[in-house]
Amino acid sequence: MNTNTFKITACTGFALFAFAGNSVLCRLALGDSAIDAASFTAIRLFSGIIMLGVILLATKSNQTPPAKGSWSAAFMLFLYAVTFSFAYISLDTGTGALILFGAVQLTMIMASLLSGIKLHATEWLGTLIAFSGFVYLVQPSLSTPSFTGFVLMTIAGIAWGVYTLKGRGSNSPLADTSYNFLRTLPFLLLLVLPMLYNSHLSRDGILLAVLSGAIASGIGYAVWYIALRGLSVIQAAVVQLLVPIIAALGGVIFANEVISLQLMLSSLMVLGGILIVLLGRYYVNGLAANKTS
Repeated sequence: MNTNTFKITACTGFALFAFAGNSVLCRLALGDSAIDAASFTAIRLFSGIIMLGVILLATKSNQTPPAKGSWSAAFMLFLYAVTFSFAYISLDTGTGALILFGAVQLTMIMASLLSGIKLHATEWLGTLIAFSGFVYLVQPSLSTPSFTGFVLMTIAGIAWGVYTLKGRGSNSPLADTSYNFLRTLPFLLLLVLPMLYNSHLSRDGILLAVLSGAIASGIGYAVWYIALRGLSVIQAAVVQLLVPIIAALGGVIFANEVISLQLMLSSLMVLGGILIVLLGRYYVNGLAANKTS
């Protein structure tokens, strides 16, 4: 494994663990009504702004950062965060995860197809196996979702898929992510001000929102932009199916939950599918290169 491959692998792993941690923090904050959805979103993104700003100031050289994100990416980031928070109120964990990651997968695969990149049979197969394993994992907790929750979580998945796609061309992941977070400020004001008198805050809720924003979102999303440099669109889409698996394993480690046969089988299906997606195209390209040589 060369240095660049190791870097991409390490960054991908860190980002996925951050995403899983973020899912747990959101569930603890919103599921237990420790804080209202609007305040959670605002504190989450504002904490990300502070954390990334400090890191950017501490690491930048005398030169102006070569990239400063974009308003479109910032809006997608805000749209994902706010719809995710409000959807979580009316959806249980399994149903919400299925809708979210289903929308992410469809968004990124459709974007790949529309850009003229055809998926190889191994990529289709790996995606199908991985997604089937993911559905098998969340199936016991599925319930009929509320219409509002379904729409909001679908929008969240599409927004996150678009935000991820915008990050694939980033040459300065930290600067781009920092300025994307910073640009969410006007949207946050429009969200919070009308709901100021109906806010519900608690010490635990604020702490969970800060951890979600500063660590799991701020740092996690910057590292994700680094990882995207070495991942194709379909690879970036499929590896995110590991997030519910990681979150479930976290429950085993930190909450003394039991390792079930279902968890083991679904983990093998997701990991096997991802492996097929990651290695399939390289194998096919290698065969093609050998034929032409």
